Amino acid sequence: MSGEPPALRPAEPRDAAGIHQIEELSFASPWSLESFLSLIRSSGVEVWVAEGTGGGIWGYSVWWTVAGEAELANLAVHPEHRGTGLGGRLLDAALVGMAERGGRVAFLEVRESNAEARALYESREFQVIATRPAYYTRPVEDALIMSKALSGNVDSPNGKQM
Repeated sequence: MSGEPPALRPAEPRDAAGIHQIEELSFASPWSLESFLSLIRSSGVEVWVAEGTGGGIWGYSVWWTVAGEAELANLAVHPEHRGTGLGGRLLDAALVGMAERGGRVAFLEVRESNAEARALYESREFQVIATRPAYYTRPVEDALIMSKALSGNVDSPNGKQM
């Protein structure tokens, strides 16, 4: 990543194509463009993007909080911008948002073989709490369910504990 770091902001319908492109580059069973448009327009779902200075979408996250439980449903960074810390920035912003919206615990699912994503989540103190056998289909693989307590354990962007 060169120049200014990308801005993190809530997604708008005009971002759906860029999000979907990253989705297709990142996952064997990508969500559809229509799914992203629906999520962006949904009042209970947070879809955030990392927008580069030239206006392109470099990464995104999808998450929600219900009754004190938060779920990170999806997070991906464009292959050209991986290894830059952008995934961590998106994850940290999601964790702050989850806590601000009353989340006490965050959950996610990750492919057992996705060592890079697991390392990111573990760096933010997520722990494996269960396995979902044969959850993924292309290829068939188990999902690890990970969780993290949020209350009082999330640093806000200004460095203060929440």
